[in-house]
Amino acid sequence: MTPAARVQTAITILDEIGAGGPVEKALTGWARRSRYAGSKDRAAVRDHVFDVIRQRRSLAALGGGDSGRHLMIGLCRRTGVSPEDMFNAAPHAPAELSDAERAGGRAPLDGPEAADLPDWLWPEFSASLGDKAAKAAQVMQTRAPVHLRVNVARTSRERAIEKLAAEGIDCSPHPMASTALEVVEGARRVHQSEAYKSGLIELQDAASQAVVESLPLEPGMRVLDYCAGGGGKALALAAHAGVDVFAHDIAPKRMRDLPERASRAKAKVTVLSPGELDQAGKFDLVLADAPCSGSGSWRRAPAGKWQLTPARFEELLETQLQVIEKASQFTCADGAFAYATCSSLSAENSGRVNAFLDKNSGWELGFSQAWTVLDGADGFFVALLSRVL
Repeated sequence: MTPAARVQTAITILDEIGAGGPVEKALTGWARRSRYAGSKDRAAVRDHVFDVIRQRRSLAALGGGDSGRHLMIGLCRRTGVSPEDMFNAAPHAPAELSDAERAGGRAPLDGPEAADLPDWLWPEFSASLGDKAAKAAQVMQTRAPVHLRVNVARTSRERAIEKLAAEGIDCSPHPMASTALEVVEGARRVHQSEAYKSGLIELQDAASQAVVESLPLEPGMRVLDYCAGGGGKALALAAHAGVDVFAHDIAPKRMRDLPERASRAKAKVTVLSPGELDQAGKFDLVLADAPCSGSGSWRRAPAGKWQLTPARFEELLETQLQVIEKASQFTCADGAFAYATCSSLSAENSGRVNAFLDKNSGWELGFSQAWTVLDGADGFFVALLSRVL
């Protein structure tokens, strides 16, 4: 495919998404229909689509409209590519620009448009990040880095770097966690690498690793990952020697790949259904990575910020408080409870912790920590609570 043909393909996919189609379904459907497209073509088209979704509002301003065509005109202008070179009416390329399209477009307005956020969310985002809000929003317009977690139960960070380098994957240590690597080159090779297939590494954001690293883990502890999802944090917990890890999720299907991942990593994780959890007793440490807006990881899943509504946000806040209330009950008398989110919004983080403490005098805050995209990873939050003895 020519560069212009890739642009036209992205336009078609973006229009499908704009009509309400799920992002991954639109991309997968195109790939299945387009066997002629090579791996580089598929990667380039995917990058175009995600770059646009991250920057939809500001690109609509630059391109003069919100259709797939206008958004790709905006992306060309932002990245310094001449739209005339791409919109050239060549075979499989977009039609030439009209006079109106050449004259259209403007600089994004300061505030939510330039930040690529919904109007209603900008005040919450600004209040949460203060004078760092504009810079954080700018970072969120870019692609997220690829981070790996080294399975320190089986290898060292230095040895993992060597093994990955031998397979054409260049990594450097990430300062956020002692287990974290950032992929500098060769990210698309990770899933096929022997280091990955043999369980020496896992894909996991550095801030997510930092959450686990912040917890007071000791040999002999029974630890519950209450909202385990795919199980990334449960596996990170299980890499700590002598820690007995249990994983639970209200939707057990989310954990369907966890046994295979644990086997690959040679880690022991006991998966508990909701019914089994009620019979499992108390735990020395309970971690609840609660459902949230995902605002800290919108670089990876940018459609989420456009799908979030004020009503849904209020539902999430209520759900988070319910999760804290329920999950904390599984903590033993002298144990600890950790509440985490991949959110950059204070209402979901310290706001939920404070709301819980206001209603439950038998708990106290030990510490809380927030990371933002300005720290070189996803936005994350964790707070550690303990019972008042």
